[in-house]
Amino acid sequence: MNTPDEPPPIEVRSLEASYDGRVILHDVTFSVNRGCIFVIMGGSGSGKSTVVRNMIGLNEPTSGGVHYFGQDFTLAEGEERARILRRFGVLYQKGALWGSMTLAENIGLVLGEYTQLSPAEITEVAEFKLALVGLAGFGGYYPNEISGGMQKRAGLARAMALDPEILFLDEPSAGLDPVSSRLLDELILELRDSLGTTVVVVTHELASIFAIGDDSVFLDSESRTVIARGNPHDLIRDSADPKVQGFLSRGARRGVPSKQERP
Repeated sequence: MNTPDEPPPIEVRSLEASYDGRVILHDVTFSVNRGCIFVIMGGSGSGKSTVVRNMIGLNEPTSGGVHYFGQDFTLAEGEERARILRRFGVLYQKGALWGSMTLAENIGLVLGEYTQLSPAEITEVAEFKLALVGLAGFGGYYPNEISGGMQKRAGLARAMALDPEILFLDEPSAGLDPVSSRLLDELILELRDSLGTTVVVVTHELASIFAIGDDSVFLDSESRTVIARGNPHDLIRDSADPKVQGFLSRGARRGVPSKQERP
């Protein structure tokens, strides 16, 4: 949690985004506390990934903006923006690993670009990051030589290469079988607990939402804005909005774990 005299790690303020004159997001506002696993959820076409693309600078908002640790990221330029960018890492939906590079080389590419480490030191750090995500000894493997779940873990190791204070995970469980998905959820919790990392997760997977989410926002595809905010377990219990209830109760028959049963 944040201390009373410090700004939260992330503040999204009145964010609006549009493509070709069509409004995709309208007046999206929320903040994320330090050390929180924050879930951005909603149905297909609700703008979940668009929010993150604006948050990490891949798109520029039509109006409003994003602040990190009290600094205005949206208006930042040059070295100021680069300094902020180095404070977070991103796991893209499909891993985005370079297929022609080994796992260690994928991580080393980031370290070589942004640090002054020697080649030997880069290799050592890359292997350490892989060990953190349960891939010790896999540095010499290529992405096509490992499973989808292992590729997601390798992508997470690369996102952690620069010891970021914030991690963005875009649909981390997409395409994974239930066992691999649960293992990845457990890994995310372990990293948050051991490193104190603030994590922002975009997902529609109910099992992950209830397993790892400390806080969340629900984006509505019709109004293009946030219509609910809170811990997912509290929302399914207390929210009177039929859209929120409909989304979160999809897994009722499959036995969504209670808050006490979360790993």
